[in-house]
Amino acid sequence: MKASRFIELTFKRLIPAPFTLAVLLTFLTMLIAFFFTGASEGNKAVNILRYWQEGMWNPALLVFAVQMMLILVLGHVLVLSKPMARLTQKLTNLVKGNASAVIMVSVSTMLVAFFNWGLGLIFGAIMARKVGEAARDRGFSINYPLVGASGYVGLMVWHAGISGSAPLKAAENGHIPGLFSETNNTDLLNRLPRSIPTDTTIFSSWNLSLFGILLIAVPLVLYFVSKATATGKVDLPKEKEMKRTGLITGAERLDHSRLLNLVFGLILLSAFFASFYDQLLIGNLTPNMLNFLMLGLCILMHGSFASFLRALDEAIGGAAAILIQFPLYFGIMGIMKETGIVGDIAGFFSSIATEVSLPVYTFFSAGLVNIFVPSGGGQWAIQGPIVLESATKLGVPLNKAIMAFAYGDQITNMLQPFWALPLLAITRLKAREILPYTLILMLVGSVIYISGLLII
Repeated sequence: MKASRFIELTFKRLIPAPFTLAVLLTFLTMLIAFFFTGASEGNKAVNILRYWQEGMWNPALLVFAVQMMLILVLGHVLVLSKPMARLTQKLTNLVKGNASAVIMVSVSTMLVAFFNWGLGLIFGAIMARKVGEAARDRGFSINYPLVGASGYVGLMVWHAGISGSAPLKAAENGHIPGLFSETNNTDLLNRLPRSIPTDTTIFSSWNLSLFGILLIAVPLVLYFVSKATATGKVDLPKEKEMKRTGLITGAERLDHSRLLNLVFGLILLSAFFASFYDQLLIGNLTPNMLNFLMLGLCILMHGSFASFLRALDEAIGGAAAILIQFPLYFGIMGIMKETGIVGDIAGFFSSIATEVSLPVYTFFSAGLVNIFVPSGGGQWAIQGPIVLESATKLGVPLNKAIMAFAYGDQITNMLQPFWALPLLAITRLKAREILPYTLILMLVGSVIYISGLLII
């Protein structure tokens, strides 16, 4: 009890707001790039600033930012519909107190996130919020920050799941040789396969076993933490009543037309299944697919455009906190990529590794880079060639090296609050409130993953 309280107070004193943390990481990255990377043509400081601004406004990354904001907003709009409200009500009825709250939220979030990271991201946030509202309305006490942390645990299993960037890209025919398009090392190219199937990575027995262990260990740890920490009443503002007022006249009838709403919703879902049927059969769900599906469901479940727009007005505020922070991290990514920091970190660990230790060093290097570059796909494009080349030279199975990278990339999400921004916006929690608990889970997950890499 005293130890957990000490950790909570320490984090509250030392951890700034996520925006401030992003700014501090920007300064740190600039200093590392200036003092510890090789010379560049022209003025080094000017080049670093140029890499930074080019990264911030990278068109492809800005598209990604909009995708993430839509996932957040549409997920929240979906939950504000009456059918979803009834479903979440049934789930939260299972919660009787602090222990049952963290178990229900963590298990359901991890299962959803293993299927799709974007869906798990918003699902965990919404379930944590709904449990908080249930505690408020039914008058039982919980540790709300601990429940919020329970809704974030999907981000420590996603990269080893069905939507994991590195294993999915590695399974694409020609992707692995494509990572080495600029190399002249023909011996290395001849030793590399054209692809690595997912039945040796995501769906391998050892990866599924590690996920199963986490599915038991994480709720168990949260259960014991829930017993050792103080609980209290939850003070959450009530969501706005979405009732229409006044007479509906003229063209306003179209806003409230159930028929028009139904037709448009069915068209959206028909287009979704017509366009992505093949992808759904193989279990693939991209951010664009998820947003398209959620838009159609939002329209149908709200019953009218007027109800949908009122919910949109309620949900849009949750995206405000993350709007500017995405470009800040894109700027950090630009500096680390162009100055070679990622390669230096991965290369250092690879240079001191052996056949046995390489997967563990890969795990640590991926985790370290993820603090600065919290994007699994972007990080794989930069670090992947170094991981694969090192594994090939030392005789480490490539599927094991890829999963070691995935484990390391996902585990430090528990320390890096970037992906917690949607959860913080929806739950009204602060990063410093959930980080003491996610740090504990990061340590537990690290022990499990490292042990698995050594035993495999």
